[in-house]
This record gives sequence, C-alpha cells and structure tokens, in this order.
Amino acid sequence: MRFLHTSDWQLGLRRYFLDGEAQARYTGGRFDAVVRLGELARDEGCEFVVAAGDLFESNQVDRRTVLRALDAMAAVAVPLFLLPGNHDPLDAASVYRSADFTAGLPDGVRVLDGYEPVEVRPGVEVAGAPWPTRHPRGDLVAEAAAALPPLAGGVRVLIAHGRVDAGAPDPDEPALIRLEAVERALAEGRYHYLALGDRHSATRIAERVWYSGTPEATSFDEERPGRALVVDLEPGSGSAAAGSAAAGSCRVEERRLGAWRFLAEERRLGGEDDVLDLEGWLESLDDKTRVVLRLSLVGELPLHARVRLDEVLERAGERFAGLELWEAGSDLVVVPDALDRDELGLGGYARAAVERLLAESQGDPHDAETAAARDALALAYRLARAGPERGRPARGSA
Repeated sequence: MRFLHTSDWQLGLRRYFLDGEAQARYTGGRFDAVVRLGELARDEGCEFVVAAGDLFESNQVDRRTVLRALDAMAAVAVPLFLLPGNHDPLDAASVYRSADFTAGLPDGVRVLDGYEPVEVRPGVEVAGAPWPTRHPRGDLVAEAAAALPPLAGGVRVLIAHGRVDAGAPDPDEPALIRLEAVERALAEGRYHYLALGDRHSATRIAERVWYSGTPEATSFDEERPGRALVVDLEPGSGSAAAGSAAAGSCRVEERRLGAWRFLAEERRLGGEDDVLDLEGWLESLDDKTRVVLRLSLVGELPLHARVRLDEVLERAGERFAGLELWEAGSDLVVVPDALDRDELGLGGYARAAVERLLAESQGDPHDAETAAARDALALAYRLARAGPERGRPARGSA
C-alpha cells in the first residue's frame, strides 16, 4: 500500500519582505504546490494523500483563499484526508466549518474531525488526531491511540500535528507528542505509521514516524523544505495479541516538490574583488523570481567598492523575489581611501565639502554621524561619477 504524506501548506501565508507583485506570485505558488501534490500522487501510484495539519495559515483566511484552496484540492485525483492543526484548529471559528468550505468541499476530500478510523479499502485505514483548539491540554496522539483498537492483518495510518518531546525547548508543554507512547502504540498495532506535521523540514523521527515538511519553503531557517513523502507500508503476519501487529515493511522516500527558495548568505567583503564575487554568485542563481535572499555583509570597503555594492544590490532587488539585508548579521563599514578622493575629482566648494565628510567618516563606524558622513560620501561619489552622463559638470569642475 502506497500513499503520499504532506503537511503545512499554510495557504494564505504572507511574508513581510515580499512586495505586492512578489507576494501575489508566492501566494499563487502555494496553491500550485497542492496541485503538484496531486500530480505526484498520480505519478507515484499512491492510493491516497494525508495532509497533517496547518493547511491554512489561520482560521481567518479570506474567502478567496478558501475557494482557491478548494479548487486546488479538487485537482487531487485520489482520496485526500485533511487534519486541522494548530494554525487552523477545529474550534468554533474553524475554516473547515465555514459555509464556503463545507459547500464547496470536493468529492474524495475528507476532514478528520475525530479519532474514529476511516476505511480507505478493506485492510487499510486512516485515523486522525485533530487539534480542537490552539492550546490543547494533552498529548493528542496518545489520546487518539487510546481510542484505536489494535489492527491485525491490515495497516492503519495515524495523522497528527505538533512537536515531539525529544529535544523540545519546553519539555513540560502539555501538547507534546511523547515518543515513548508512540513506540508503545506502534508495537501494539494501534497504528502502523505516524504522519506528522508542524516541522517545516522533512525529518525522520523513527522508522515509522516522519515529518513531511512543507511543500513550499516559508522561511530561511528550514533545512529541507519543499518536499513530500512517498510511503510504502505493508502489513505484517503477526497478531495484535502477540504484540507484533506493527511488524511488516515500511519504506519512506522524499520527493522534491517546491519551486521557491529562501537563501541566507553571509559574505565578508574587503574590496572590489569581493563585491565582484558576490555579484557573480547572485548572477549564477537561476529562477530568480522565486528566490528570496537574506544577505549578511561584514567587513570593510573603500568608498568606490561600496558604491559598486550598492549598484549590485539595487539590481538584485529588482530581479529577485525578495532581498533582505539582515542588519542583525551585518557589520559592514566604509573606509574611504586615497583612490576615492582622487576619483571624485572635485574642486572648489564641492571638494571642501568632501574633505570635511572624509574627516567625519573616520570616526566610530557604528556612530550615527560617522555613518551619515559615509552615506553622504557614497552619494557624492555616485553623482560625481555619473556627472557627464546626466548633463552635470564633468569631474574637476567647480
């Protein structure tokens, strides 16, 4: 038996660092990913798809998002099982209970709203551990397992959402999934694979316990986003009473699905050659309209190299989906040198003003007045260098 495991679609997600046009493409890309999930399920011969929570960014998504989501789900040609997660819990305001959603729910799409298992075909079942609120007071996976009788001679997939207790930052969080209880339930045959959502990177927790990750990247700290899992699961020959109902084979393979990339890059810059290397790297990245960059720049640059850097970044901002200069990871200072003074080539009052700015720029690089002086020098440099092309006086004139 083969099925597709996905989660964390987060339809309706907005990113503050994307402008209107890029945000629209990013929004559309997340719906496109759902359609590609259906194509992948078909190509891989999957019997059904399980979607383990956070399929909407929140229960407050707009009507357009709901209707586009329904259209994307309709393109999945095999049964699709949806689980409410912490972003879209099954509370009174749940998107899954809204009139638009319930009226337009495609055939073959089912929301798992309780622990009762659903038979896909004889010997194959799907069960869920839906989030009833954003803050459940217990381990929902353990509660679901307690409600599921052992199943011998078949396979059952349990769909859940949340963090496991191993390595959790808050080990006392009541909703943590306790791995010891998971292993016990697997051994008892209460379920044979635990399909998890919440972590955005495809992650193996145990042989039969996986996070699928999000089908499209959402941030810079995700290790392996943009994936879905193809799972082959076969029943064992043991009986539940003998404690071997979980025996049998399980094989999980990752499939790359995402089209968007979030790249974080740190560069140490010491001169114009380093700026040229950065420019070459930016140029080498393909599909720029679906790449979001976070650049951390450290080091010291002369004025002429800083101006070249500004030009490189300006062009990159127009070509990539998003470009963020991460101040928390940057410590780049401008140190004007003799070449900068010579290349400015100014005379009279203009030269006197530049000499004053040069003097003021020698202070603490983190001081506001020093930084302002260096910014002013950079502007003067760009204007002086562009003078003849813009009809300004040529270099050397007052």
